[in-house]
Amino acid sequence: MIEERFDAIVVGAGMAGNAAALTMAKRGMKVLQLERGEYPGSKNVQGAILYADMMEELVQDFREEAPLERHLIEQRFWMMDDRSHVGMHYRSEDFNEERPNRYTIIRAQFDKWFSSKVREAGAIVLCETTVTELAQDDRKRIVGVRTDRRDGEIHADVVVLAEGVSGLLGTRAGLRARPTPDNVALAVKEMHFLPRETIEARFNLKGDEGVVIEAAGTISRGMTGMGFIYANKECISLGIGCLVADFQRTGQTPYGLLEQFKRHPSVAPLIAGSEVKEYAAHLIPEGGYKSIPQLYGEGWVVVGDAAQLNNAIHREGSNLALTSGRIAAEAIALVKSRGESMSATNLSVYKKMLDDSFVIKDLKKYKDMPPLMHTHSKNFFLTYPQLISKAMQNFVRVDGTPKVEKERASLKSFVKARSWSGLVGDACRFARAWR
Repeated sequence: MIEERFDAIVVGAGMAGNAAALTMAKRGMKVLQLERGEYPGSKNVQGAILYADMMEELVQDFREEAPLERHLIEQRFWMMDDRSHVGMHYRSEDFNEERPNRYTIIRAQFDKWFSSKVREAGAIVLCETTVTELAQDDRKRIVGVRTDRRDGEIHADVVVLAEGVSGLLGTRAGLRARPTPDNVALAVKEMHFLPRETIEARFNLKGDEGVVIEAAGTISRGMTGMGFIYANKECISLGIGCLVADFQRTGQTPYGLLEQFKRHPSVAPLIAGSEVKEYAAHLIPEGGYKSIPQLYGEGWVVVGDAAQLNNAIHREGSNLALTSGRIAAEAIALVKSRGESMSATNLSVYKKMLDDSFVIKDLKKYKDMPPLMHTHSKNFFLTYPQLISKAMQNFVRVDGTPKVEKERASLKSFVKARSWSGLVGDACRFARAWR
């Protein structure tokens, strides 16, 4: 057993774990961070979006040294059927600002750099160390962790669980229920490497400008899910994810959806001639506000994906992880500064602080959207994309048919597929959930 006692142990070195460890170390706390990978980010080939405002609160000058890919100047949304897409996009020169708002990153590189800042702040980071269980005293209070190292048990005043969406330590210790299949998505992603100039030509970019494409429709075969394409400097991150419950129900496979997505006529030209060097699968929390578990207890707090903090509607995860990790650390530091114990009563300040942040306010706004999308997935991800695509083709195709007849045909197809009551009901349900 390691005899040294720590103020806090952080389990996990992803976005939330690094944010928590860095914040506490900067406040002079004795912090131990444990990561089972060879190095932070070694298990994560994910390409992702970094939100600058949240990162700047942790490392103000991160732009000068962090391994960033491209700053985003354009966002595209595609509604797809099998042969076409109806799209909208927003592109602004305002995003070519001195301090850009969003960046694409490659997590394996970024997490490693982020961890170096944690070490510089004074925290001890141990990699290739698996936490096997949480250590509890006779009163069921968390007092530390047990690892697969020979040293065994390590004690601390508080444990920060930043272990990811599966949250095995928390469920084994009875701190929370295991996430259900309808609250978790399984996403698969490939990294397609191309010359930098080819990527810039295909996406209409220059310099370090970047673009993100988010896609929904028949690509998920009626399941609740989305596809995504991120333009990096010398590679393209491309992937798709759906609810685990839907994979179980339909028998579809993630890699099967990915292959179909890659072959879509709107996608294939973007990755033509690329070399695939990396493939990964990872779980993403998708349950939203109603799936958030207990966030604190006797000697512990939970942050990031382990706390189901992901805004599926806006595809925001890393900023919620960064913010929850930072806020949890600030709450712990506050309790310590008061000379109080890390009891559930005292740690409840973490939830109060999180409730006052954009994290919970945003998730609460969309609290009814995840169940709506899951319950009516066939309508929103299959029927409507097909109807919208057909209506748009009728609108733009010139074949001698009077426009009034085309409009009637398009309207008739919507009513036939959903009925008037169904259309009105879907619109009302979506409006209520969005509000």
